Amino acid sequence: MRTHGDILLISCYELGHQPFHLALLSAMLQQAGYTPVSVDTAVETLTDDVIRRARLVAISVPMHTALRLGQQVALRVRTINPSATICFYGLYALLNADYLLQETIDAAIGGEYEGPFLNLVSALEQGKTETLPGVASRQSNSGPWIKRTPFTIPARQHLPSPDRYARLETNGKALLAGYTETTRGCKHTCLHCPITPIYNGRFFAIPAEIVLADIRAQVNQGVSHITFGDPDFFNGPGHAMRITRALHEEFPDITFDATIKIEHLLKHQHLLPELKSRGCSFIVSAVESLNDNVLRRLDKGHTSADVAAAFDLMAQVGISLRPSLMPFSPWETLESYITLLNFFEGRRLIEQAVSYTHLTLPTIYSV
Repeated sequence: MRTHGDILLISCYELGHQPFHLALLSAMLQQAGYTPVSVDTAVETLTDDVIRRARLVAISVPMHTALRLGQQVALRVRTINPSATICFYGLYALLNADYLLQETIDAAIGGEYEGPFLNLVSALEQGKTETLPGVASRQSNSGPWIKRTPFTIPARQHLPSPDRYARLETNGKALLAGYTETTRGCKHTCLHCPITPIYNGRFFAIPAEIVLADIRAQVNQGVSHITFGDPDFFNGPGHAMRITRALHEEFPDITFDATIKIEHLLKHQHLLPELKSRGCSFIVSAVESLNDNVLRRLDKGHTSADVAAAFDLMAQVGISLRPSLMPFSPWETLESYITLLNFFEGRRLIEQAVSYTHLTLPTIYSV
């Protein structure tokens, strides 16, 4: 496992960003003395030769689209290199493990995946097949690994450069956009969210010095905007504000966006003017619906009235609020759907509702 190429890390989709979860796992492996090869099929070609050399193939599946694309990659790997061990890791790995382990993959890891993955590498290196905590396989039905990880700075040096990824369109310019996270997991348990069955209301703060070092590395590569991709940036508002203050002090021209729940925007509204002054360009929030019955069933923690209040608040602060929506569910009605459309049309927010990130993707996906 110590030869270059023995371990192959693959990302298929991370919303057009340089693959954060490849960089994390690569850093941990390099720290342990391994030399993995990383391939992002969103912007790179995964060659047959690279697949043939691999003894262990780890495919990152942090979201559903990544899972579907990753499954196709896994089938290709199985055809070209039948002896390779295939592992899925990330939020969607365990959620679909029962199905995937039937034929497609050999192992699945969810939660704080770095530690269990290192144990898997070590076991394969020694030819052992015993049950490993945090690693689901055909022999072991392990749950997610929810223990604090000794965080390391993501290793981005072997990934495609930021100009291959998403850009922020602003004032007629297309700025290179980077990505990082300040926390893992989420303290909320919204019933439609894939994080809930994995973390069950727990989250871990990534040390500020790790986050800032990751941002610094991306800025040195030409990035001038950062997306904080935490499930909720205000899970730990004090931690988030310390990082934005340090970011602005070191890089006053760097802008950023973050994802924050409606209830947190209202609860911590006193922090929003400072976010604006520190360079916040926009905030994404999972509005989902304006049907209060739907919101209750999803356990979203906000009401339709809260959504209206949040939009008014953000307009006063001067930060654009870009909603994500789930307008179709078993409990949505035609009347509530029309109400949703009228809400955004009446506030001239159709564009925010349709394209909340304002990110342009200069590439197509290839497998």
